[in-house]
Amino acid sequence: MYDTKSVTVQTRAWHGDIPVELLFPASWDVVSCEMNGHRAPELDEAGIRKAFAEPIGAKPIRELAKDRHEAAIIIDDMTRPTRMDAIIPILLQELKAGGIQDDCIRFVMGLGAHGAYTRTDFVKKLGEDTVGRYPVYNHNVYENCTLMGKTSRATRVFINAEVAKCDLKIGMGSIVPHLYTGFGGGAKILLPGVCSMETIEANHESLRYTAMQTSLGSEIALGKYKQNVMRLDMVEAARIAGMDMIINSLVNGRRQNTALFVGDVEAAYLAGAAAAESHYATKMLPDADIIVANCYAKGSEALLALPACLPFFFVPPKKDFIMIVSAPEGQVTHYIYGVFGKNLGGRHYQGLPAVSQIPGLNRMIIYAPLGDKAGEQWLGLKESETLRNWDEVISGLRATHGDNAKVVVIPDATIQYFPEGKNDPMSQAFSE
Repeated sequence: MYDTKSVTVQTRAWHGDIPVELLFPASWDVVSCEMNGHRAPELDEAGIRKAFAEPIGAKPIRELAKDRHEAAIIIDDMTRPTRMDAIIPILLQELKAGGIQDDCIRFVMGLGAHGAYTRTDFVKKLGEDTVGRYPVYNHNVYENCTLMGKTSRATRVFINAEVAKCDLKIGMGSIVPHLYTGFGGGAKILLPGVCSMETIEANHESLRYTAMQTSLGSEIALGKYKQNVMRLDMVEAARIAGMDMIINSLVNGRRQNTALFVGDVEAAYLAGAAAAESHYATKMLPDADIIVANCYAKGSEALLALPACLPFFFVPPKKDFIMIVSAPEGQVTHYIYGVFGKNLGGRHYQGLPAVSQIPGLNRMIIYAPLGDKAGEQWLGLKESETLRNWDEVISGLRATHGDNAKVVVIPDATIQYFPEGKNDPMSQAFSE
């Protein structure tokens, strides 16, 4: 047995949030590459109340609610890290102060093109009391959607009919880096959150494809949101649909809310995204031999870790890439991009490239201790391998690198980003 050093990472979001110790040979140079906000303190109740009392670009919710009758609260789904249990009671107090009765409040999980969830999941997101007092519905991307209008980019805006009939619409979620919109949050809770498949396709595929043929395509990337045409189309859709407010948080390396942005769907988002640029930014250590990418906050969309780490592969030497996948629920059902058979997928499913097609990538190992063959089919590049035991991972790496290796551990590659790294159109081959 060789002498070891260790790095601890978080795993199993929504399933105990369990820290796991990764052991490496003591002779290796191992660095944990944390984002700036990894250790930011959790926002306390006073901070939450302050955000509600001083909304950005909008009246307080209690004032908005005074002339409204039915409230829909759209929440992000279980692929997102947002903990809402400390925020929901204060939101409900605001609604009550504005005269909205309990029987006029409902929650809708903004699934977009993701599969539906269960009561167990609703409780994890909202708490037992909320689920027991208020109805919580899944969004249906294929049925019961109402046409609200059309954006200037020709996207027809069909939204969830239950949301459409409510005269107070509030969205809740977190702002984290996103491959398409720069950062999630804001209007994204409506589109794709509670829109029809037609609307999502128009935005995610038709509009994106058109933009990628022009200079606008360079603005569709991690961390880029100001001139991002996909995101701006979402904002326009939210305006058309009558979105009143958003409640967006930033999260630290343990999924704790560290800042809260309440207010207008765009003004509050822009304030939050500006803070997110620094919060999730991570300094690159590019000359590593091995990249260990832990998938935690968005563990059920672990594939997002690979395009996030692409900047490393443009700098010598060629890297070994280890992706840690430990989501007990498996990978999310995705009706646009997901797998539904050995050679079948959603309507825009595309097979992943081979390891040898990624410049600077030597090999890819999926470390998946729980096992999910179908999910691994979606995650693994061709020519990658899957291992269930960490000792086997290290044994294989030692056979290549011996006693000398430089290792970068990324604590959560699903929400970190590297703003100084080289961006490349190849990242568009990887979809949310």
